Amino acid sequence: MHSWSDTLRFAFQPIVNLATGGVAALDTLARPETGDILAEARRDPELDGKLAVLALRAAARKEKLLPLHVNVFAGTLADLGGLTPLHSAVREAGRMPWEVTLDIVPPYTHVPQRALLEAVTALRDQGFRISADGIGDGDVPLRLLIDMSPDLVKLDASLLSRPAAVRAMRTLCEQLGALVAVEGVETELQCTAAVSAGAQLAQGDLFAPPARIPAADVYVPPRFPDAPATLPSGPTVREFVRPAALMPTTASAGQVRALLTGSPEVSGVLLVDQAGVPVRSVHRSRFLLSMSGRYGHALYADRPAVKLGDPPRTVGVDATAWQVLDVVAVGGRDRTSDDVAVVDRHGRCVGVVRLADLVRALAEDRVEEAAALNPLTRLPGSDAITTEVDRWLANGRTCALSWLDIDHFKQVNDGAGFAAGDELIRSVGRALQHAAYGNTRVGHIGGDDFLVLADEEGLDPLVTAVLDTRWSAGGRPVTLSLATIVCAPGSVADHRQAAACLAPLKQAAKSLSGVSWVLGRAGLPGHEIRRGSGTAPARAGYAAAEPHV
Repeated sequence: MHSWSDTLRFAFQPIVNLATGGVAALDTLARPETGDILAEARRDPELDGKLAVLALRAAARKEKLLPLHVNVFAGTLADLGGLTPLHSAVREAGRMPWEVTLDIVPPYTHVPQRALLEAVTALRDQGFRISADGIGDGDVPLRLLIDMSPDLVKLDASLLSRPAAVRAMRTLCEQLGALVAVEGVETELQCTAAVSAGAQLAQGDLFAPPARIPAADVYVPPRFPDAPATLPSGPTVREFVRPAALMPTTASAGQVRALLTGSPEVSGVLLVDQAGVPVRSVHRSRFLLSMSGRYGHALYADRPAVKLGDPPRTVGVDATAWQVLDVVAVGGRDRTSDDVAVVDRHGRCVGVVRLADLVRALAEDRVEEAAALNPLTRLPGSDAITTEVDRWLANGRTCALSWLDIDHFKQVNDGAGFAAGDELIRSVGRALQHAAYGNTRVGHIGGDDFLVLADEEGLDPLVTAVLDTRWSAGGRPVTLSLATIVCAPGSVADHRQAAACLAPLKQAAKSLSGVSWVLGRAGLPGHEIRRGSGTAPARAGYAAAEPHV
């Protein structure tokens, strides 16, 4: 009599890192030849648990290095209180629990939440990673998602038509310390939308369809020019994590050599203890060079590989790319090409980053940043500031967005020439830049217009720098106008609404005589006049401009 498992097959689909274009993990998908075993597993936790074990074994037979993803229903975890047989299967396959991510799939309705959270905690304590699957197309309560604190959140591709929702989920995941993946990506437009919304991982037929044999190559569209600008602090290391080749500290040099010679794409091996903490780092070239010497194989083959390894270089999962470079800079030059191990809060390895990936990304970042700078002041343009405004608002942070310009600037140009006008603009830009501190961002959006993003308490140094300075042109005073809108959490949705609130304040500031400053608060009527009074009279005859303090 045939068992249901006789007609069960598995397909494998790569999960792609959108920053590096490499395969980050392998998702294992059940593909029964007859019947609907998944529908039965949804109703039968014991059956679903057996499916998870079979999926793990099937994936481990096909792939020895990449991290693996295995699906399990939320109700199964709540009913079984964990998956003890899966832990045994991982050990028998020669893999480590932290190399396996459990994709917890809907439905969540009627699932006892406390039991589910206890099961998730138990699995995490064993070393498994947790992914919340089907977000956007499932029924997971937001509070439960937060309490689960997953390592990865998988969004359905249908959410890409609602980019604000994806960005909001990215913000939530940043708070939870989770990565964002988009599944079901089928077109390059969807891939572009995923990158623009800040997703780090993706899977779908665009990259490679599910197949009985894991895809050796995947298609990843080139990064598009409208991809979001990187924050000044640099991209995070999470965007560049590659799967690590892990072996236990008991591995012999011969075993490491067999892995490296059989896997030319592996640049190095990390030797980890039983908890998954890196103990030694084996660099491919240096190791194989030692083994290929005249007596290398005879001397080292049966010896522990840790004897030929170096202390690992490690960074936390929240490190930035610049911090990784700081780690690489410490030590001898012969180790600059070593992979850097990325570890979680328990010190366990979650992957590696390669220096080449970081250098390429940071170089592209600097090129994009330089291209966006205003050639006159070398300050960023409006895009950089508005992107930051959206990020602050998405993070629930109060921001003060200010617009500054020079009164009657055309008359300066007409009276003293464009060179004097350019020098005045440069002087104002330098004053703003020197006064900015902390999180303050200054942008030059063209002509004599500047944008400033700051915390409300950061406004005073800026006001002192530009409004309390006596600017003159040809011996006659030149005045500046400043308008500020303070946006509390929930008062505006994005930079467009903030700009709409700022526009009437700009007009109000320009209507005042002398140096002027008008401040308003989004969502509240009226505004406060902090500098200036009356109606500005017509002015003319400005000549050369230079500041006098």
